[in-house]
Amino acid sequence: MKIKKNDQVLIMTGKDKGKSGKVLQVWPVASRITVGGVNLVKKHKRGRRSGEKGQIVEVSKSLHASNVLLLCPKCGQGARIGYKITAAGKLRFCKKCQQEI
Repeated sequence: MKIKKNDQVLIMTGKDKGKSGKVLQVWPVASRITVGGVNLVKKHKRGRRSGEKGQIVEVSKSLHASNVLLLCPKCGQGARIGYKITAAGKLRFCKKCQQEI
């Protein structure tokens, strides 16, 4: 999976199309990611103790990794990612501006 935790991504499809955010969690086996402030749903929480009221909380749900593009820190645009193998190891690079990420 080419997207990692703490990357800035741009949402390409769905109700939040055009928004961007920071990746909070990554599930590589399921190809899903959670982006902060995007794909919010309301979840009803029950009160835990007697006398405590329940509440409605907004939670960021996961979305499929194919629905986002990584925002290149150099050119600032959504771009596909490639890999270069160097002596230092395997590095990601932006396919638009050819800069390492």
